[in-house]
Order: sequence, then structure tokens, then C-alpha cells
Amino acid sequence: MSSISVVIPVYRSENSMPLLVKELAAELPILADRYEVVLVEDDGGDGSWSVIEKLSAEYEFVRGYKLMRNFGQHNALLCGIRAAKCDLVVTMDDDLQHPTRYIRELVEKLAEGYDVVYGAPTNMRHGLLRNIASQTTKVILGGVMGSKTARNVSAFRVFRTGLRDGFAHFRGPLVNIDVLLTWATNSFVAIHVPHEPRTIGKSNYTFGKLVAHAFNMMTGFSTLPLRLASALGLIMTAFGSVILAYIVLSQLFAFRFEVPGFTFTASLVSIFAGVQMFALGIIGEYLARIYLRIMDQPAYVVRQVTGGAVEGAA
Repeated sequence: MSSISVVIPVYRSENSMPLLVKELAAELPILADRYEVVLVEDDGGDGSWSVIEKLSAEYEFVRGYKLMRNFGQHNALLCGIRAAKCDLVVTMDDDLQHPTRYIRELVEKLAEGYDVVYGAPTNMRHGLLRNIASQTTKVILGGVMGSKTARNVSAFRVFRTGLRDGFAHFRGPLVNIDVLLTWATNSFVAIHVPHEPRTIGKSNYTFGKLVAHAFNMMTGFSTLPLRLASALGLIMTAFGSVILAYIVLSQLFAFRFEVPGFTFTASLVSIFAGVQMFALGIIGEYLARIYLRIMDQPAYVVRQVTGGAVEGAA
């Protein structure tokens, strides 16, 4: 029986954490001989850290990490993944939407020979705009990951801890765990599990944050935007060449064609200038990513640690 580390990024979840840890305390002994729960508090500004300290005192298998500031969900996950001590890592949200009873199904699917198994939601429990943004992000992630499974990615996942060796030296403020996992394996699969409605608190992911996350993911881990800019430049160049050829030929062969004046010329100039600025903007985003990497900013900084034991360890 494999040992399991459950990694949970915590952000303003002081009310849901005790219930979640209680559920895990009942579920994990059935699934593994050795297990732990790693809670990474992402400086939400509420009483979550005090709750984590109490939980680590009550449950020996709970460890807590408090970050110096708010770094983001994936950064907090990276911290917890690197701190995990068991054979398998299970990641899940702190809002009770991921049913702990389905961890068994994820682990059993992993035992079939896969390296990463996602618990994809059978139904989306967000608003229309949020769902659209989420699906768009997954489409983009599919292009970055090069895997059809990307359409079913979820924060509810299990993978082999050894995969973290593939991104052991990764540093930088822009983190996406799903992309980092592709650096180590291409053995992904997803199974559908129901996600519960959120009854405590509210989601901190807005439509705007999802759009920003998708853009950062594209420019931080893919060259797709540069290729799109190149393709757009070629298309506009071809369009301009066709217009020029038509005007020249109409004059040479005396077609009844009146050459457009200032309005037409200004429109073409505006289009081409817009395309150039768009391409320069994309290049600028990549230069900014290079600048951030050169500065060697850390993905996270830990302020405080609590707890320590792995339940079942000798």
C-alpha cells in the first residue's frame, strides 16, 4: 500500500479547514499505511493560520506552511509538493468541493500505470462567464501541455511524488503545476467525479483572474502567441500585397477603377500599425518573462512551519 501526502493550498478558509481535515482523518487510514496532510496558507489575511496551528496540534499527520505573502494557488501548491514526504501526492481545494471519498478512485486509476490522474468535475458549479473562462483556459492548457487530457484538468489530482524531480530546479513567480508535470511525464488520464457545491465562503477565482491566468500560462510556458503573431503578420502582408497588385494592375490596364484616397490609405496604415503593435506587445511580454527569470524571483517564501510527523511512520 502506497503512502499518501495530501497537499492543500489554503486561502481564507478558516471555517472549512476543520471539516476537511476531519474527513481526511477518516479516509486516509483506509487508503494508506503512511499519510500526511500538508496545508499551505497563502497569506489570505484571515484566521486560517491559527486554525492550521490548532489542527497540527490535534492531528499528528497535519503539517502547516505559512507563506510570507500571497503568491497564488499554484505557487502554494508547489511549496506543498516539494515538502511532501510520501510516495503519492494528492492535491485538492480547501472549499470542500472535492469529495475526499473519491481519493480512492484516483489512486486506483493511478495504479493502472498512469503517472497523473485528474478528478474532472461531472458538472460545472460556477457562473456562465466563469465557466466560459475556465473552459477557455483548459483549451489553452491543452495546447501548452500537448495532451487531450488537459480539457479535463482539475485541482483535484493525484500523481507520483517522483515527478517533482522534473521541475526540482524551477524558479520564478509564474507557476502552473499542470505544465510543470508535463516536464516529467506525458502519462495523464482523467476520470469524472462529482464536485460538491460550495457551502462555506465564496470562490476567490473571478473571470478576470482566470483570463489573466490563461494569458500568463501562454506567455510563460508556450511559444504559441509568438507563432500567432508571426502568422498574423504573414496574413496582413499577403493582404497588403494583393491590394497593391490590384491597384497597380488597374492602372496599367486602364480598368475602370478609382484609386481610393486618404480614407482607404489611412485604414490600411492603421491596420498594419495595429498588427505591428500587437506583435511588439507579445514580444514585450516574453521579454518581461525573461527579465523575471533573470531576477531569479522565488516562487514562494515560507514564513512559518508547524507540525511535522507522518502518520504511520516508524
